[in-house]
Amino acid sequence: MNAILYLRVSSASQLDGFGLDVQEKACRAFATAHGLRVVGVYRDEGVSGTLEATQRDGLMSALATLQEGNVDALIVARLDRLSRKLTVEEAVLAEVWRRNRAVHSADSGEVKRDDPDDPMRTAMRQMMGVFAELDRAIIVKRLRDGRKAKAAKGGRAVGPAPYGYIARDGGLYPVPEEQDALARMNELRARGKTMQHIADVLAAEGYPTKRGGRWTSPVVSRILSRPPVPAIQIIDPTKDNHERSRAA
Repeated sequence: MNAILYLRVSSASQLDGFGLDVQEKACRAFATAHGLRVVGVYRDEGVSGTLEATQRDGLMSALATLQEGNVDALIVARLDRLSRKLTVEEAVLAEVWRRNRAVHSADSGEVKRDDPDDPMRTAMRQMMGVFAELDRAIIVKRLRDGRKAKAAKGGRAVGPAPYGYIARDGGLYPVPEEQDALARMNELRARGKTMQHIADVLAAEGYPTKRGGRWTSPVVSRILSRPPVPAIQIIDPTKDNHERSRAA
């Protein structure tokens, strides 16, 4: 039987923990132990687990491959690699099962389909999904609380400057060239273009990356998956200090 792997990390920090290489090793070991032949590997690097499947190029490619007749199963290292949002996880599982393909988690075995005679099976799976979602929410809250505590002590609490901005004087200043790139990304995404297509367009049109590297689909995905910057953190350089203080 043939199988494909789906790997996902939400940030570069996971490269030292449960990164793509660790996930792939676990998935391949599972495949070997269960007589499955790996015929493809699909990755989403730097992609939030809360995004819809349609916003993840690697996952969409994996699902498209499952549509073909020569693949029998999808393997993930853990079920939360599919999603950190229960509704998305359930939707992906339903889509795979609709195509009569199996889903395997390297840490717990086959994810069994729903059975009306065994409602506990569904309940346990969904409870695990709820806790995965809760775990992410707790991490986000801790980071937010840390920024608030830092701000209370007079430190800068806006975190690393996201693409489109530079951090200075306790706030974020827009970077014109990066703001133009952001507008171009959002325009292309609204037209249904893939992350890879957007990366190719940005490179061809000469837009800069944050650190001078090359445009790739994971880089674009990371930028587009970030929440909007709160207006209170953005400093308009055209206003003087008096105007900014009065506006605040």
